[in-house]
Amino acid sequence: MTLSYGSVCSGIEAASLAWEPLGMRPAWFSQFDPEHNYSRSLDFPSRVLAHHWPHISNVGDMTNIVGLLQLGAIAAPDILVGGTPCQAFSLAGLRGGLSDSRGQLTLEYVRILNELDKLRTVPAIGVWENVPGVLSSKDNAFGYFLAGLAGESKPLEPTGRKWSNAGYVSGPTRTVAWRVLDAQYFGVAQRRRRVFVVASARAGFCPAKVLFEFDGVRRDIAPSRETGSPVAALTANGVGSCGADDNQAQAGYLICMAHGQGGAEIKSDDSTPTLTCNHEAPIAAYGFQPRIARNGRGDMGDVCHTLSAQAGETGKCDSASCVVANTGVRRLTPVECERLQGFPDNHTNIPGAADGPRYKALGNSMAVPVMKFIGERILWTL
Repeated sequence: MTLSYGSVCSGIEAASLAWEPLGMRPAWFSQFDPEHNYSRSLDFPSRVLAHHWPHISNVGDMTNIVGLLQLGAIAAPDILVGGTPCQAFSLAGLRGGLSDSRGQLTLEYVRILNELDKLRTVPAIGVWENVPGVLSSKDNAFGYFLAGLAGESKPLEPTGRKWSNAGYVSGPTRTVAWRVLDAQYFGVAQRRRRVFVVASARAGFCPAKVLFEFDGVRRDIAPSRETGSPVAALTANGVGSCGADDNQAQAGYLICMAHGQGGAEIKSDDSTPTLTCNHEAPIAAYGFQPRIARNGRGDMGDVCHTLSAQAGETGKCDSASCVVANTGVRRLTPVECERLQGFPDNHTNIPGAADGPRYKALGNSMAVPVMKFIGERILWTL
């Protein structure tokens, strides 16, 4: 079955890298940065899209999509996929929720999906991603979002103080399922928990079957391994504290996924260094943008300050993407960040690319293997 999809808040298109090999095809992209000066150039993610997918239209601002659909200027695809801006719901952000213009794009996503269903004979499938902070937004943003998708007139309310990490609702318009998935259980070396929502009114299609699995194949079972002590000191407070929900503020967290003792090593080949630990297990590093970082002392700073490595060795890194090695601390390379998100090496290394925009675009992206899992499950469910 060949499915088409429209992508909003497209970024550097993790969805396309995951879904095109499955036979799914993009109908259009929607990448737009309201803070960018387009009179000078395209924003960096749009340049990446134009480089890799020159034949796919980038329609820009997602608030124009409903009008374009009504005019017949763009196709009405089978799937609407996207991760609307997370900063409105992030623990590291202002938590403005739906009062933040970025949070309002969550409701615009619902509006687009509703328009698709008006135009199509077979209802579309919605796939949406955001940070876990949306589940505890003080204005119940997730309840409004679920109500919009399900077709309820009032916001849905969680049974407790926050929404659970997984759930399922059915309303007059659609059935909706959500689940928090962690990228570390899909083959990449980082802890990256994100809420994924699948919603549709399509007959015979059950969103719960996409996101929920039998116990024998679950992807969120805690691993039976311990954190190596030299690196564990850097993650003593866990990745859930002070900004791990934020794509743009997950900096400075490192974990060596290996048994026993032993610090990090850097294995090199003829091209780019590879991050490993003793026992050949991968290092996981969290965050790519120098926005907010936690250092070895536990306080916060604007950059990644001196981190304690081991045996008194220290290093200094002026980027939020650092790795502890036997010789100290160094920043992650853009290629290593691409690998942590499951992208091909040098996907963001387009002509004229600087490291800063590459780090930011990767930090804002979805993890490719998680999107592949969701795409495979959609096809299997259909």
